[in-house]
Amino acid sequence: MRALISDIHGNLEALAAVLDDIDKQGITEVFCLGDIVGYGPDPRDCVDTVMERCAVTILGNHDQAALFDPEGFNAGAERAIFWTRTMLESDRPEQNERRWEYLGERPRMLREENRLFVHGSARNPLNEYVFPEDIYNQRKMERIFALVDKYCFQGHTHIPGVFREDLSFLSPDEFGSTYELPDSKTLINVGSVGQPRDGDNRASYVTINGSSVNFHRVPYDFETTIAKIYPIPELDNFLGDRLRDGR
Repeated sequence: MRALISDIHGNLEALAAVLDDIDKQGITEVFCLGDIVGYGPDPRDCVDTVMERCAVTILGNHDQAALFDPEGFNAGAERAIFWTRTMLESDRPEQNERRWEYLGERPRMLREENRLFVHGSARNPLNEYVFPEDIYNQRKMERIFALVDKYCFQGHTHIPGVFREDLSFLSPDEFGSTYELPDSKTLINVGSVGQPRDGDNRASYVTINGSSVNFHRVPYDFETTIAKIYPIPELDNFLGDRLRDGR
């Protein structure tokens, strides 16, 4: 079995809860699909944990923004990234260098036989969102599917679910949280560990066992994360409030 996590966004409480849930299942191989940092109050600890625990980590757009300058971010996200960068530069020099090197060396995608792992999409691995409502954008979806050999695992939208080649979208509730991969092209969004946006405030991740993809939700102490965010002027209170709402 393998676990896939994504969009941690500096939320150490959520990451710890998810990894504990993964450990309880005896899973030792964890892939991270990007956005370790951004928005949340614990970027250093989250990078350190991912470095230690994840066999593969894909570059996310917030990770890249911490390395360089944010592009296309709203004002709140931009302030959070600049604060995150300050945090990644304010530890011991050897630790700072280790984290920067790790983020800077992350690939934008991984191909493994008929499976593709990205942060955003097969067409734009770093930045393209594929939302559930995109099933009504036939041209966009057909172009994305054309770049997928068979299965593509992704994050970025913070909304878990499955896109089928017939241009339909299924949320985990619609198939009982376990989805058997068909013999047709499929996009699987693993959701977000640290900032869910599907109305469920529990952390989200998936496990793969053969052809079965299992979607998991894990409760965590988001009030502790919120209490860390509020005193930091560079992190909008909204970034804490949304953790309660899962939006």
